[in-house]
Formats: sequence, structure tokens, C-alpha cells
Amino acid sequence: MKRAAVIGAGFGGLALAIRLQSAGIDTTIIEARDKPGGRGYYWEKDGFTFDAGPTVITDPDCLGQLWALSGRNMADDIELMPVMPFYRLNWPDGTNFDYSNDEAGLRAEIAKLNPDDVAGYARFLEYSAGVFHEGYEKLGTVAFLDFASMIKAAPALAKYQAWRSVYSMVSSFVQSEKLREALSFHTLLVGGNPMTTSAIYALIHKLEKDGGVWFAKGGTNRLVAAMVTQFERLGGVVRLGDAVTEVETMGDRVTGVTTASGWHGDFDAVASNGDIVHTYRDLLKRSARGRRAGRSLAHKKFSPSLFVVHFGIKGTWPGIPHHMILFGPRYKGLLDDIYKSGVLSQDFSLYLHHPTVTDPSMAPEGCSTFYALCPVPHTGKFPADWDGEVGEILKERILDEIEKRLIPDIRSRIMTEFFYSPADFGRDLNAHLGSAFSLEPLLTQSAWFRVHNRDDVISNMYFVGAGTHPGAGIPGVVGSAKATAALMLADLR
Repeated sequence: MKRAAVIGAGFGGLALAIRLQSAGIDTTIIEARDKPGGRGYYWEKDGFTFDAGPTVITDPDCLGQLWALSGRNMADDIELMPVMPFYRLNWPDGTNFDYSNDEAGLRAEIAKLNPDDVAGYARFLEYSAGVFHEGYEKLGTVAFLDFASMIKAAPALAKYQAWRSVYSMVSSFVQSEKLREALSFHTLLVGGNPMTTSAIYALIHKLEKDGGVWFAKGGTNRLVAAMVTQFERLGGVVRLGDAVTEVETMGDRVTGVTTASGWHGDFDAVASNGDIVHTYRDLLKRSARGRRAGRSLAHKKFSPSLFVVHFGIKGTWPGIPHHMILFGPRYKGLLDDIYKSGVLSQDFSLYLHHPTVTDPSMAPEGCSTFYALCPVPHTGKFPADWDGEVGEILKERILDEIEKRLIPDIRSRIMTEFFYSPADFGRDLNAHLGSAFSLEPLLTQSAWFRVHNRDDVISNMYFVGAGTHPGAGIPGVVGSAKATAALMLADLR
């Protein structure tokens, strides 16, 4: 049997490993942390279960394929629960907007903001369906290995004005500023600035509308566990708590990997689900290609980081939906602070995750699990003492905002709390600059312009996950696994 190693047990790495093992490739996953999941890590504290993320599951069919490869059913290992509304969007003036794929309900919500925008939304939906077909269905699982493949895709990209931003395109269809924010914020979930990210990412609206928004019973961590179960059932091996320290090469070929414990394995192919800069600069440091690519990537634009406050509280909150976006008083100005200026603003916008409204098992009886996520500049733009004063101050400000807008007596209810900062992304995930989503999803850093699914020089070195095509988010990294697996299987055979 041919042997392959996958570095990192994130969603992309697990999806790739399942595809390889299903095809008869003897595959080993090597994970530095004590649990699989990558960004889908979790903690159990004081009876509460806290998912690190990602907590918005879309396109469940892309996950189901990983079981269908061996004739099994994903539902045998994990229950996905529908979330409705998909999100409740809330503004400081008290306006709420429930966002879902309930057509009549959504149109009523739009009409409350601006009746004239109902027709404009219908045109936006038609546009979103077009870019979904071109950008996701046709290109989302196909590797871009040469510029010719980019040229081939160019007419479709031009037809849908891919050079424009998502916010700009949305604004051409609807007039309400709140609705413009409601239809463009999705790019933030994959690390993109709505003001600069290509309009192609408007496809996320169609993706959610068709496939729904879901939550894994027990938390995202249970979906990770189900993927590990499927992989090991097929005969795959997972090594936990043993970081890869070197990917060894001879000429333009990978020969094996060595880990921190001293373990060594020889492999016919290696794929990295780790941070792209870390992989090239540190793991391939003895290779001229690794050093050169690492230096080049370090000059690219990376997505922001995140500051996440996890808290478990007494009481249940049926009036707070599973997913909320708490917009701040500014939209473009705040985005400029995060993406351009590198300023930690006094105001902020939050994504609030409340899983116990869907699955009470994630907290002790009569209690609730939450996290509040705040996009912040990466450490290249805003180096700070995140472990100390800066982290504590921002945590308290975030709790103040939730207290003011949703839970008036939150501090008297808190039973356990902790925060996860850009410094943690750097330490735990080797994330370059503490970035939460790898390369920023700009048009000039997408498809062929992103890290290729197979290295251009080292012919049996591959990449999967947020840093390669098509990008971040569960559908994105699972799509990258499909693209990378196709290359690996063709090469190994």
C-alpha cells in the first residue's frame, strides 16, 4: 500500500484523510494538540462544554460524502440539528432582523427595513445563485495549479463582476444600510472584509438558503469525533499530542516526517493542514523551496484574528437565538480599523453563540453556554499583551455590551469564563500573526493566487485547509480536501 501523512487534524485534514483511506491509501494523521479538531477544538469546564469553533455548519452534503465513500451514513455517527433563524441580527438602536431561508418570513423582515428592497433582494438572490453555481459548484473542489486554469475561469468571474466587493454588489441591489450589512457580513465568517472581499463570496447566501444552517448535537466537537470514528473505522491512524517538527525532503520529493517525540515515518506523500507559513518556513526549513516560499508568503495579506470570550451562566435564555450578530454603531469604519489601521476600537461588533438554546446538554441543567466572538486585528497590525491587561479590558467591555443589550445581570450569573486571543491562535495553532483564517480572501489571493493544493516544486507535498483553494469555513476546507485528494490519488496511482 502507498502511505500518506496528513499534518493536522482540523476539518480539512480529517476530510482529506478519510478520502485517502477510503481509496486504499494507508494514511496517518499527526496532530500536535491533545485533541483532534484544529480550530474545532473544545474545552469542558465546570460541567459546561465550550466549542472553539467553527459553529456554523452549512452544506451538510459535503460532509455526508465522506461517509458515502465507504457506503455508510453520516447520521449513524452524528446528529445534525437545524438552526432557525439562521441568525438574528441586532443593531444598537434595538432593530432586530431574523435571517433565514423561510421565504415569506425573510421578505417580511426585509419589508420592515425598507419595502422597496423586497424586489432588490429578489435580484440579489438571482445574482447569488449565479455565483454559487460558477464559484462553488463548478470551481470549489477543483485545484488551480496553473495560470491557464485561472484564465479559463475568468469569463465567469468577469460576468459576475468579481472585481467588485461583496458590499458594493449588495449595495447595487438594496438601499437600506442595515440590509446591506445583513447581506454582506457573511464574508467575516471566512476572514474577509465585506468592503474588499470579491463579490463571488455572495455565493454564501445561496449556500445557506439551499442547504440550511445546522448544529452538531453535543457541539462541533462531536462532528470532529464522528469524522475521527469514520477515519479509524476505515483503518486510518491518528497520532495526537506529537507535533511534526520537520518534513524531510530529498531533492524535489518529500520522504517522511519527524515529530517532537522523536518518532519518524517514511511516506509516499505528505499533506499539511497546518498553517501555510509555518509549514513552509519551519517544517520545510531544510528545503530551499520551503525557505523561499515561507519568505514569500509572509509578505501576503492575512486575515484578522479573533478575541473570543467563553462563559457559562446560571439560567436559560429561550429568547436569545443560537446565532446572533450584535452590530456596533459603525460598519465600514470598524472594518477599516480591523483590516487597515490595526486599531483596537472602542466600539465593536460581536457574533454571539448560544448552543444551549438548541442543545441543553452543553451546560448543567438550568444553565447556558455562550461565547462572544470579536474580530480584531492580527498581531502584525496590533501587537499587544493579549494574555494580560489588553485581554482583560476587552473581555470586560464585551461582557458590558452583552449586559447592556441582552442579559442585564450577566455578571451575577457567570459560573465560569475564559477568553481565547490572537496570542492563543499563534501558540496553539502556529497561526502566522495569530490570523484566524489564514490568507485574507481577496481576489488577488484566491484560486490560482492562493497556496496551491500541490506544491509547484516538491512534487509529493500537498496542502489542505484554509490557506489553500478555495479557502476558510467548513465547506471551503472540506472542498479543498476533495480537490487535494483527487491530485494525491492520481499521483499515488
